[in-house]
Amino acid sequence: MKRLLASLLFVVMLSTLLCTPAFASTPGNGNMDGGGGGMGQGTASNSWNPGNDGVRITVVEVESGSAVSASVDFSNRMQPKSLLHFGHVSKNEYRSGRTLALASGAYTSIKPASAMPTIIRSIGGANNIAAVKKYFCSEYAIRLVSDNTGISYDALISGKYKLLIEPLAYFKYNSVQYCFSATEAALYDQKANGNLRSKMVSLTHQNLPLSMFLETSDLGFTAWSGAKTGKQSNADIINYLGLGIVRFKELPPINGKIEAPDVEYRVNTDVITAVTLTTNRDLTPDNPASVTFYISGHSYQVNNIVIPADDSQVVWIKWHTPPTPQTITISVSVSGAYTAKSEFTAKIVDLNELIPPDPLATDTNPHYLPPPLPNNPQKTVANWGLWSCYWVPVWVWCDHGKDGGHWVDEGYWKFQYTGYSASLTGSMTLMPDDIVPTAQGKRMKSGYGVKTNVSSVLSTNAPSRHYTYTQTAFSVFPEFQYKSYLRLLEKISGGRNSHFTFKVNEFSTLARKVHFLPVWFPDRAKYTIYTQVWDTWTPDGMLSINLSDSLLIDGSLFDDWYTNRE
Repeated sequence: MKRLLASLLFVVMLSTLLCTPAFASTPGNGNMDGGGGGMGQGTASNSWNPGNDGVRITVVEVESGSAVSASVDFSNRMQPKSLLHFGHVSKNEYRSGRTLALASGAYTSIKPASAMPTIIRSIGGANNIAAVKKYFCSEYAIRLVSDNTGISYDALISGKYKLLIEPLAYFKYNSVQYCFSATEAALYDQKANGNLRSKMVSLTHQNLPLSMFLETSDLGFTAWSGAKTGKQSNADIINYLGLGIVRFKELPPINGKIEAPDVEYRVNTDVITAVTLTTNRDLTPDNPASVTFYISGHSYQVNNIVIPADDSQVVWIKWHTPPTPQTITISVSVSGAYTAKSEFTAKIVDLNELIPPDPLATDTNPHYLPPPLPNNPQKTVANWGLWSCYWVPVWVWCDHGKDGGHWVDEGYWKFQYTGYSASLTGSMTLMPDDIVPTAQGKRMKSGYGVKTNVSSVLSTNAPSRHYTYTQTAFSVFPEFQYKSYLRLLEKISGGRNSHFTFKVNEFSTLARKVHFLPVWFPDRAKYTIYTQVWDTWTPDGMLSINLSDSLLIDGSLFDDWYTNRE
């Protein structure tokens, strides 16, 4: 019997050893930190069980910044397929303008054979970020991602890709089971006018988003420099929180100290500069906060700011940048609350127009191949909001006995959050110049001029002091590999619907607003111009959009030169 027990014990020990993941091998390098705080008490209709969490992992190509496979959800518990969710949508997609869309049923997640560490801090628990980082940087976790995305392990660790990791929470809200990423919870709360926050704030607006955030900026996401505890605003969650990144190549050492600017503006441009205020007490009209911005010898003050305790709000001013390039320090003085950063550097740059050279009839480029379009980041949606409060009277009779009495108002301040959003859409039309003799629709010969019309539409529910109109657009061209040269476009109409065209081409003898195609551009190839539209500013940062349009090249202008002989 003892021999049998010993044999069984050996088998158990052996199976345990065989199932141990290779955490000692850590090919990944984690860019993530975490925090959190105490949890509130749940109810029968709104509750979360500690440990019922997971992650969403997306493989992102380093060069383009775009996903190369569908996102995959992992959880230590088997999740019901019937729970409500929003699809396997990443923070990357929401940043690019993907809207929140509720899905019912058919939810899928993968339970790793070797359990993940606890992702979200619970009551009395400590932040587990060191264990989380070690797990997801391990060979075991990376092979798990490889198996479930179809990308080979060797390709994943080659340095070509990074892993975008987002914490997930599975919980009951209004008696229904949901799966939320931190970003989805913030986006949903905006649509629900703060209802999710009012019922699940410690989870959805504290421990879920603060369970993971970046130590250094990466993949177009900004590192979090705010508090590691406390309730967070929807805007900060959407922009900064609820993500970590695993990368596979160490950054090259930096020789000397390089101080990057905190923000970059164009010269002679209307911009918005914003900070986030946080408070641990109720700020009401009786004791409001105020903020003063000091910029280039001018001061801009924002007064009568109200915020409920343990919450935050973005505060901003709109101003016009100087006409010359320079680097300035913007300082902020706060009364009645606090902000994570009270001084930062703004670089004012001149987006110099680099006009392409005049194409000549003798130009050749026999080995040219049309390049792929650039894949620059864009921000098409912004979200922010303001707190307000109003007095709720509670009249109480104060009895003075035989001397009578009087009514006393023992009411209280009631807070209300108003969410705002803005979205930028656009279109671009590329056509042959009106005087091209042989053009047919979007088909033309090389060597002639093309015209463009670029439009942007700003949609927002916010007052005008919350935003600027679109101010900048510029185009780059395939014959220069979308590098080296650019044309600043001329703004011909403004407002929420802005239109831009080429400026008059200095090489055009007829003063046409065109760009001239090289005569050598390949036949039967698409000629595509790429345009970026910038400088629509909001309290949530700058909105921008990337646009392109194409023409088909069929022959060259030499085909139109002939002698008609009898």
